[in-house]
Parts: sequence; C-alpha cells; structure tokens
Amino acid sequence: MAKKTKKKAAAKPKTKASSKKVVKLAAKKNGAAKASMPKMSNKPFGKDGKALDGVRILDFTHVQSGPTCTQLLAWFGADVIKVERPGVGDITRGQLVDVKGADSLYFTMLNHNKRSITVDSKHAQGKRVLDALIKHCDVLVENFAPGALDRMGLTWDYIHKLNPRMIVASVKGFGPGPYEDCKVYENVAQCAGGSASTTGFRDGPPLVTGAQIGDSGTGLHLALGIVSALYQRNRTGRGQKVLCAMQDGVLNLARVKLRDQQRLAHGPLTEYSQYGEGVPFGDATPRAGNDSGGGQPGRILKCKGAPQDPNAYIYFITQAPVWAPICDLIGEPTWKTDPEFATPKARLPKLNQIFARIEEWTMTKTKFEVMNLCNAVDIPVGPILSMKEIAEEQSLRKTGTVVEVDHPVRGKYLTVGNPIKMSDSISDVKRSPLLGEHTDEILKDVLKFKANEIAEIKNSGALSAPEKKEKAA
Repeated sequence: MAKKTKKKAAAKPKTKASSKKVVKLAAKKNGAAKASMPKMSNKPFGKDGKALDGVRILDFTHVQSGPTCTQLLAWFGADVIKVERPGVGDITRGQLVDVKGADSLYFTMLNHNKRSITVDSKHAQGKRVLDALIKHCDVLVENFAPGALDRMGLTWDYIHKLNPRMIVASVKGFGPGPYEDCKVYENVAQCAGGSASTTGFRDGPPLVTGAQIGDSGTGLHLALGIVSALYQRNRTGRGQKVLCAMQDGVLNLARVKLRDQQRLAHGPLTEYSQYGEGVPFGDATPRAGNDSGGGQPGRILKCKGAPQDPNAYIYFITQAPVWAPICDLIGEPTWKTDPEFATPKARLPKLNQIFARIEEWTMTKTKFEVMNLCNAVDIPVGPILSMKEIAEEQSLRKTGTVVEVDHPVRGKYLTVGNPIKMSDSISDVKRSPLLGEHTDEILKDVLKFKANEIAEIKNSGALSAPEKKEKAA
C-alpha cells in the first residue's frame, strides 16, 4: 500500500516589505565589503611603498635556502632582522673568501636589504632579546637541522604563546617520513628529488645541475608559502606553521619527468633521442641529454668557434609550426614536402640526422647570428650564455636583473637583483649587513628597550663573542 505523502505548503509570495529587507541586507553586506577595502592610492605607481612594507621577519636562517627566502621578502620591503651568533655569524661569511678581511660573496649575495643583530641564544639575557623579537615580528624563518629550534626552547607552542599571530616558516631536507631527521644539502636534494636521475646523457652517470634548485629553489617556494600565510592571517587573525622540504621543492621543479614516468606505461617516449635510435626504454624515466622536456624536439648545437670556445653553442628547437622556415634557413627546402620529413611523426625517428644537418648550418655562424636569423622567422633558439657574458650584458643591468652594489669593506661587486618585477612595488638592492651592525638600533627602535636595559643586556655578554683567553707562555 502506497504511503500518503503530505502536500508541501505553497510558498508564500514575498511581500514588498520582505523584498525591501532583502535588498537592504544585500546593500549593507556590499557596503561592509567596500568599507573593508582600503582607499585607492592617489600616488604615482611605484611611489607608494613596497608590497611587504610593515611586515617584520625574524631571520634565523643561514647558508643558502633560508637566506634566499628572506632576501626575496626583504626586496619586497619586509624588515628582515637576521639573528647571528656573536663573533661568528652566518657560516658563509667566512666561506669561499676572495677578499681578505671581507665577508664572502657567498654571504653578501644572499643577504641584501637585511639588518643584523648578534645574540647568544643560550644566554639568559640573549633569550630575553629573542623573546622580545618574537613578540615584535610577524614571521620567524629558520633552516636549522631537524629539531634544533625545539632544542633552543623555541617550540611551536612556546612561540605561539608569546605571539599567536606569528608564522613559523621552515626549510627542511625531507618532509614527514623515514628520512625527516636527515640533514640535506643542495646536491642531496637534487638527487632525492628526482632531478639527478633524469639529468645527463643516457650512457653516463646521473648529474646535478649548476642551478641551485635544491637550496634557492626551495627558498623561493617558502617565500610563496609565507606570503600566503600572511594573507590568510588577515582573515583568521592567527599564525601557522609553513614547511618546505627540499625534496618536495626539487620534485616540483622536475615534475615533467614524473609526467614522463607515467607516460612510459603507454609506450615509448617518442620525443627522446633513444626512440629514434631504436634503444628500448626501461621502467624509469631515462636521462635524455639535451633533448627538450616539453615535447618539442630540441638540442644544443655547435656554433662558429666550438669546441675551442666552450660556450659557442645554441639551443635549437624544431617546433612544428616553423618547420618550413627551418628547412629554408638550413638549405633543405625539399624537406618541407618530403613525406620522410614533412610531419612531426615522420621526423621523430630521424632526429639525429635532422639535428646533424642543422648543426652543419649553425657551425657557419656565431650563436648570436643564429639567434638573430632564427628570431626573424619565429624559430625558438637560445644562445648558451656564459656567466661572463651575463655579467657584461647591459640589458640585464637596465632591468635590475644584475646589479652593482658597493660594500664598505669589499668595495663594488655584482649580484643578482629581484627576479620578480612589479609595477607598483619597486625593488632596490642594498648591501648585506656587517656582523651585528644593527644590534643597537634594533634593541632601541624595534624592541623599545630603555638605555639602562640595553646597557644591562650588553654588559651581560649576551650580544658579544666571549673574550679569548690568552695562552699561557
């Protein structure tokens, strides 16, 4: 027997009064949203401060991964206070020194636009200073070995109790798992993140790249995490932990190789050279030399002067839409219509032959001549630029990609500038700080300690290196 269902009462038509109420509520909500938005600046673009003005960073980082992150935040206007050990500082100050008595380029090129304070974290008065810094900062950034921050007494619970709005950002080698307690350096990260296994030539060993994708690459990832956490804090009012593992950062940059790993299950990787050579694929993404990773066949080819000039080379991509201009340039017009060469699929087994012929042509010209001729007909190529050529390239100076900085001890030197260009947040590059250079002004202007308090802290020895005892004669 079917159940009787109750008929739903017909919805009452909205009265004019209720309709007006809805409109008023919507208007009120819209008005509140508009009220929360800041008034639009009437200052010219680039003249109304920097993106991170007002953000203060407590920088516990050292070497490269962490300092890369905090330097980028400093370029965007954050006040980065670098905490260093008295008398020693960041270990890179004294590594690979090229000018006697001056901080190394290793240090200076990773610590621009920062302020330095020296604090002995094991000293009671030093702990007093650190606690005050935690209360006055928005973000704490560290890349210590696993567990080091906790051993300093700066656990998440301790920090969060002092400053519930504090964001604690960390670089570690590995994320949670079997290796999370292991120390990791640049090349270890490249190997563990999958980059090394897919770099190099098929018949050679794995290779690490000269680009610091483990250290600097992870620092860039962490900076994005910090900015995102700051943005979320505007809504929630509370801080959070941000973690970037170097293995994860490298894998993110090597994702196309993880893509190819999955493609292997469906057949050979046809854009790889070994396909055209008839070499079988194994069960893992292989090393592919200088083959393009984007599906468009590409190789590094010799130009005039190679191999005597180690950088007289160009990267050349045989992109399908410009196959006809390529054929015309290299003197093979019949390849445009020849069934053996006319289609991308037909060309795949013949890539070695095709690039050998293109190289015959590139070897008659300098890499810049090749670039000019190819760019005129939209063929994608790129010269292999040496660091000397990059340092001397004036266009990079004009854009601020390469910057000359004056240092009070070492003199003028070149460094990289902010790679991210914004029209309303103009970056400038200021020299790195001398060890402890800003200790006094941070104690006074940031932490608001009184003169007698500063004297007490200084006299305690918490901010200076212990005196070396003279050896007995």
